[in-house]
Amino acid sequence: MAYDFDLYVIGAGSGGVRAARFAAGFGAKVAVAESRYLGGTCVNVGCVPKKLLVYGAHFAEDFEQASGFGWSLDEAQFDWATLIANKDREINRLNGIYRNLLVNSGVTLHEGHAKIVDPHQVEINGKRFTARNILIATGGWPQIPEIPGHEHAISSNQAFFLKELPKRVLVVGGGYIAVEFAGIFHGLGAETTLLYRGELFLRGFDGSVRKHLQEELTKRGMDLQFNADIERIDKQADGSLKVTLKDGRQLEADCVFYATGRRPMLDNLGLENTGVKLDKKGFVEVDELYQTAEPSILALGDVIGRVQLTPVALAEGMAVARRLFKPEQYRPVDYKMIPTAVFSLPNIGTVGLTEEEAREAGHEVQIFESRFRPMKLTLTECQERTLMKLVVDARTDKVLGCHMVGPDAGEIVQGLAIALKAGATKRDFDETIGVHPTAAEEFVTMRTPVAG
Repeated sequence: MAYDFDLYVIGAGSGGVRAARFAAGFGAKVAVAESRYLGGTCVNVGCVPKKLLVYGAHFAEDFEQASGFGWSLDEAQFDWATLIANKDREINRLNGIYRNLLVNSGVTLHEGHAKIVDPHQVEINGKRFTARNILIATGGWPQIPEIPGHEHAISSNQAFFLKELPKRVLVVGGGYIAVEFAGIFHGLGAETTLLYRGELFLRGFDGSVRKHLQEELTKRGMDLQFNADIERIDKQADGSLKVTLKDGRQLEADCVFYATGRRPMLDNLGLENTGVKLDKKGFVEVDELYQTAEPSILALGDVIGRVQLTPVALAEGMAVARRLFKPEQYRPVDYKMIPTAVFSLPNIGTVGLTEEEAREAGHEVQIFESRFRPMKLTLTECQERTLMKLVVDARTDKVLGCHMVGPDAGEIVQGLAIALKAGATKRDFDETIGVHPTAAEEFVTMRTPVAG
């Protein structure tokens, strides 16, 4: 049978666009359907605008520290509307780049909501198209629990478009999105409370990293409330929100921001017309080749719930395009040693195993750890400390994990990720000459283990 397209991609986010572009480059006839915005979550309501807001929040520290270096500044004034307008302009520019990337690579772009009619057919804007393969790359969507008054809360989707900076913000959640937005609001001058139902935020990160960030955020005056959860939210006559906690306490806020998880975006996708199966958490079930239970339908990125990071979706998109249309170049995605950053203030950078994971996996470990006040702060009143940590296999000397909390942690850990991917040992670190004076050199000068 002749199909209209060799590959029909639903979702023009990072993974979908990468798969579509490269499949077209390999000679396939490709279409992409997008109902919202080109570039997906990352470009529009995720990592890109968030990082811009983090930069904005960081200026408060820079102004505060400038006097130690001889700068006299009038009182700094911040304007939320200017930041948001400039952010919107940059996102619009990126949307245009994504459009050009698709069109210039020969991909047909369909703007509208695509629904799967059967294993080889998609309907969009009243028209039907056939495809040899259909790729689901529809991403995730933030979830707000349906407590009484949940309609008064916002998620990350709305946070980027607030008309003004709220005076009092209650951020709910313990993952990286909650921690990052708490840092943004706090840095920009809002009275910020971070509320988490667990013992300590960032579950799954190294224990030293979690504790160190807690100490630093507390030092900065952020109100951290653990083992706390919301019972209900009530809107007051003056527009403020009265938040009742499960322990009976009441808090007042102008904005309640939920970052308590994301669900796969499968609304009205037509999966019931196929044999596609979902796992117990509702994500699309795929094998190691990203194939669903329906052989002609594939899925990747946040919608499969493996590692929900933009660069991982890009790698998965590349793998799918190669396997289908350039099999001689196919390489499976390696999910080990994926570096990641949390753009909290201060930043977190991490790659490899945490101390807890290494011990659980049966490694006999040596831990190297350093906490210090960065050189930049020595002329200021700021008492922030940086944490650097190496997790080393005592038997093989192999470095299993690198972890950092401090300025530019993500930038520093990216380079270390290459070393760990290549199998670097602690001796390799020790024999590498440091760049002086930098914070990064601490990773190659730690000599004495703190624990084993």
